[in-house]
Amino acid sequence: MNQAPKIGLVSLGCPKALVDSERIMTTLRAQGYSFSRDYAGADIVLVNTCGFLDSAKQESLEAIGEALNENGRVIVTGCLGVEEGLIRETHPSVLAITGPHQYESVVSAVHDHLPPVPNRFVDLVPESGLKLTPRHYAYLKISEGCNNRCSFCIIPQIRGDLVSRPAAGILGEAEGLIRSGVKELLVISQDTSAYGVDIKYAESKYRGRDVKAKFYDLAKELGQLGAWTRLHYVYPYPHVDQVIELMAEGLVLPYLDIPFQHASPNVLKSMRRPANQEKTLDRIKKWRDICPDLAIRSNFIVGYPGETDADFEFLLDWLEEAEIDRAGCFKYEPVTGAPANELDGIVPDEVKEERFAQLMEVAQDVSFHRLSQKVGRTIDVIVDDVRPEENRVIARSKWDAPEIDGQVIVSKADGIKIGDIVSVTVTDNDEYDLFAEPVEK
Repeated sequence: MNQAPKIGLVSLGCPKALVDSERIMTTLRAQGYSFSRDYAGADIVLVNTCGFLDSAKQESLEAIGEALNENGRVIVTGCLGVEEGLIRETHPSVLAITGPHQYESVVSAVHDHLPPVPNRFVDLVPESGLKLTPRHYAYLKISEGCNNRCSFCIIPQIRGDLVSRPAAGILGEAEGLIRSGVKELLVISQDTSAYGVDIKYAESKYRGRDVKAKFYDLAKELGQLGAWTRLHYVYPYPHVDQVIELMAEGLVLPYLDIPFQHASPNVLKSMRRPANQEKTLDRIKKWRDICPDLAIRSNFIVGYPGETDADFEFLLDWLEEAEIDRAGCFKYEPVTGAPANELDGIVPDEVKEERFAQLMEVAQDVSFHRLSQKVGRTIDVIVDDVRPEENRVIARSKWDAPEIDGQVIVSKADGIKIGDIVSVTVTDNDEYDLFAEPVEK
C-alpha cells in the first residue's frame, strides 16, 4: 500500500479562517492525505493567511517565509491570497496561491504538486469533518462576505459581498457536530444579524419543515439542538430584539459579540458604521430588561483619524453607561486599500497609546463590577482544561467565549473532565475571571 502523502498546515487569522482550514483538511483527508504536526514530516505545507490589517499581512508573509525555510514546498491560501503580486514579490518560490474560501482551488493546487494516493479512505474521516478546535466546541460559519462598507475595512474587497448558506445546510452541519461530541456551537460570519438578506430569507427543507434563512429562525432552530449556542459578530439592528427573547428563554446563550468599534457619532459617521443612527444605549437597556443575564462583548478602535479628545471621552462615558462586560481595544492601524487612509486628523502614536491604556482601565473596572455581581451564584460552566496536579479545572461560563474572554477557575475539581458541563458556585472574581467550586451533590 502506498504511504499517504503528508501535508503541514499553518492557519492564521480569525475563527472564520479557522473554519476554512477545517474544510480544506476534511476534503484532503477524505482523498487519502494525512497531516504532519511539523515541517520536517510534511511533503508540502499549506499556509492559510490573514490580510485584514497591514500587520497581519506582515505576519502572514513571515509565516510563509518560515514554511519555505523549514520545508521549501509551500501553497498559500486565505485572505492575503488576493494580493498574489505581493506574495510573489516577497516569496517567488511558493508553489501556488489561492484566495479566501476557494476550497476547490486549494485542493486542486495540492493535487498538482502532491498527487493523492490511489486508494481513498473516506471512512477514516469523522462525520463532523476534521476540526482544529477542541472536541467540545466548534465554530459554525453561516455566511461569507459582507455588505457593509466601513471605511477602515477591506473585508468586502477580500471576501466579497454577503453570501448566506441555506438554513438546512447549517442545521445539518450543526447536528453532525453535536453527534461527534460538540457541546458548544459558536456562530460566526462577518455580519451575523444580516444572515439571509442576500437570498431574501429563502426557505429550505430541514427535517420535513421549511426553515427560513433568517437570523431569528436560525438561532431558534440551533437553540433546540441541545448544545450551547453562542452568537458572534452581531450588529445592533432592531430585529436582534427577538433573539434576546430566545436568550431569556434559555434557548441561546445570553451573550452577544457586537463590534461597536466606537460610540462617538462623529467617529461612527466617519467609519461608515451600520446602525450608527440607532439609539444603541436605549436598545442595550431594553435587552437587559428582557434578559438580565445578558453579557455583551465588543471591540473598540482608538486613535481613528479625526478622533478628538471629546470623541474619546464620549467613548469612555458610553462604555461605562453601556456596561460592556468584555471589551477589547485596538489602536487604529492603516490598512492598504481602505478609504480611511485618506482621512485627515492623524492621531499621534503616543496619543493612541494613552487612549488605549485609559480605555482598558475603564473596561477593567466595568468588567470587575459586572463579574462581582456573579459572586454567590450557582452557574453552569464548560470545562476547557484539567489540571489534576492543582486539583482545579479551567472552564468558561455562558458569558465567556473561548480564547477572547475570561475564564472560570474551579478548585476542588475531582473527577471533572474536559468538555464536561458542571454546576459551580462562584466564590470570588478579579478583573476578568471568576473563581468557583463545584456544587456538592
